[in-house]
Amino acid sequence: MDEKISTGEILAAIDGGGLGDWRKVALGIAARYRVADARAGAAFTVAVADLAAAAGRAPEVRLGAAFVDVTLSTADPAGGGRWVTARDLELARVISASAAERGLTAAPGEVTQVELALDTADDARIAPFWSALLTGDPGNVVADSILDPTGRVPAVWFQRTEPHTAPRQRWHLDLWLAPEVAQERIAAAVAAGGTVVSDAEAPSFTVLADPDGNKACVCTALDRR
Repeated sequence: MDEKISTGEILAAIDGGGLGDWRKVALGIAARYRVADARAGAAFTVAVADLAAAAGRAPEVRLGAAFVDVTLSTADPAGGGRWVTARDLELARVISASAAERGLTAAPGEVTQVELALDTADDARIAPFWSALLTGDPGNVVADSILDPTGRVPAVWFQRTEPHTAPRQRWHLDLWLAPEVAQERIAAAVAAGGTVVSDAEAPSFTVLADPDGNKACVCTALDRR
């Protein structure tokens, strides 16, 4: 099994290791490439699939009318989660080179990943329910998260907390963004009526609330292990 690369090592590779197209998100590293149309995007998607197959990797690729999103990570065969390895970084470099050869423009500031977070004092008790509801299989629980192997729904992360009862908010969104756009997004949310509940852990995460007090976190890979 390939060894996990730390967040600090990933950020160093992004800053000066030929991975400027990529950003670290909750699950893996991700890049967005703008394409002229869906046909150009489909051709690039095939190229990414071929490069990944040659490297023995299985990327997550999403094709839109004007973009191709690629996410790379490695699954722990023992069921311990997903992480980034040296082979993921190498494949990312190869994909970036292929995109450059095709004249595609990377849009790292548009990289986004949504993770659902649920407060619970006993995730083992409730995880099978949410796994069955969201993925159709109660067994898609990996460590402290639900990971849909088909990528249909966002990951669900169980945030360990002390026992408590409603009406305390249990669900919140973790919105993972490229670090360079996080403050702009926070400012936009505040301008739209939100408030900053806490920035004590920024830039790792900033807690926001809507006008009704419902909370969400803007997350980046900075200041993480």
